[in-house]
Amino acid sequence: MKYLVLIAAGSLLFGGCSSRTAARAADAAPLAAEQPGTVIIAADSPMLRQVRREPATTRELPTDEIVAPGKIEANPNRVSKVVLPVAGRVTSVLVKTGDAVRRDQALLTIQSPDADAAMSTFLSAQAALTQVRAALLKAQGDFDRSSDLFEHNAAAKKDVLSAESALAQAKAGVEQAQASQQQAVRRLAVLGLTPGDLKQEVVLRAPLAGKVLELSVVPGEFRNDTSASVMTIADLSTVWVTSQVPESYIRFVQRGERVEINLLAYPGETFQGRVSRIADTVDPQSRTVKVQAELDNRSERFRPEMYGSIHHIESTGPMTVVPFAAVFQDGVETVVFVEQAPGRFEERSVSIGKRAGDVVRVVSGVKPGDSVVVDGVMLLKGLIKRT
Repeated sequence: MKYLVLIAAGSLLFGGCSSRTAARAADAAPLAAEQPGTVIIAADSPMLRQVRREPATTRELPTDEIVAPGKIEANPNRVSKVVLPVAGRVTSVLVKTGDAVRRDQALLTIQSPDADAAMSTFLSAQAALTQVRAALLKAQGDFDRSSDLFEHNAAAKKDVLSAESALAQAKAGVEQAQASQQQAVRRLAVLGLTPGDLKQEVVLRAPLAGKVLELSVVPGEFRNDTSASVMTIADLSTVWVTSQVPESYIRFVQRGERVEINLLAYPGETFQGRVSRIADTVDPQSRTVKVQAELDNRSERFRPEMYGSIHHIESTGPMTVVPFAAVFQDGVETVVFVEQAPGRFEERSVSIGKRAGDVVRVVSGVKPGDSVVVDGVMLLKGLIKRT
């Protein structure tokens, strides 16, 4: 009887150990494959937290487009070649290449004999105006006196006429002197000088807000060529993207249309712009037409001479897309993982089209609303091989 009790107890102990071992084995293997290409991960498995899913969506994307090489250029309407207003010696340069400047900010100062001459002209005009005004007062007095005497028969008519002529000449002299004085004031204003303040330096100011792209002057230089540029300032808040569109496709490009821009400096990113200008002539060598699109650059990411491609969109339509990270190239086959149920993932072969930024077009294999894996694709691929 004792032996039977011991055997029964041993059987119970062995059975309990077997059930615990099976439970641990189940926890250690949280995945299984019901059919080829399918992975099932238990809901409480840490692996499931490594798998991120997003739904396939529909986007309005180009169905037909023209792709042409292009590059970034400064907007020529916002570029200034700064020249000196007068000849003279540059006493100081207040900016450096690459500096951002405000409109009317001082750029450099000049000592110029032309500034002294302009001040001398103003002072002479001011003195001349004072003289002719005094002459006008005298002529007005003479005319009033002659007229009064003539009314009392104490002066001849010719005296009145002579005084009237002198008064008219004095008035003309005042008008001429005022014109000369105003011209001298305007000249001083162009040079930024204050009337009457001698020994002033000419201050060259920025014609527009922007950045100093080029600087070709140093303090101490004497410059007498007022047509030569001393610096270049460009407002890069907007830039132009220039592309050369083949002559045979120019009929599809319209002014004001939307274009997509991809740059070598920012792979995987797509920027939006609009066509602002289409050249009126065809390049006889390349048989292309220059097309320029304007691009907002307040973020200062785009720099002149950056290269890329311009996509001129002819028509658009709704297309199914998935995030680019969801697509896996397995040899000659392209696949994505679709979650059919919580924790159940199916490897599905798809046919894809062109990439559009962070998404890729899906021609077949996935429909809008399908939950596709975007993070953890390699993990699921490895689990399929294990099973």
